[in-house]
This record gives sequence, structure tokens and C-alpha cells, in this order.
Amino acid sequence: MPPLPKRKVSKGRRDRRRAHDAISKPALVECPQCHSKHLAHRVCTQCGTYRGRAVLMSEEVK
Repeated sequence: MPPLPKRKVSKGRRDRRRAHDAISKPALVECPQCHSKHLAHRVCTQCGTYRGRAVLMSEEVK
């Protein structure tokens, strides 16, 4: 027989344990070329540039 909890875990204790489990919103930055929002350290999906360089061709972006 496996070990069982001696007492019920209260709602407050349970919820305090889960306080850090919330999903945070992604941090978006503005592209210096087209001024659209994109994820930091990623290629801009609108213009295809990364750190001032054209990485993707215009056909690949769309």
C-alpha cells in the first residue's frame, strides 16, 4: 500500500504553491526597419531583417 497524505492540503497552501506557474506574456520589441513588433533575438516576420541585415528574401517572409 503506497503512502497517503495525513491531511487535506488546504486551498490556500495549494494555490500558493502554484503561484509561479502562470504563463507570462512574450516580450515584444520594435523592429528598427519596419517598426512592427516581433520577438526579441528573432528575425522580423514582416521585413525579414535581423540586427540590421536582410536575412530572409521578401518571398520567404510572406
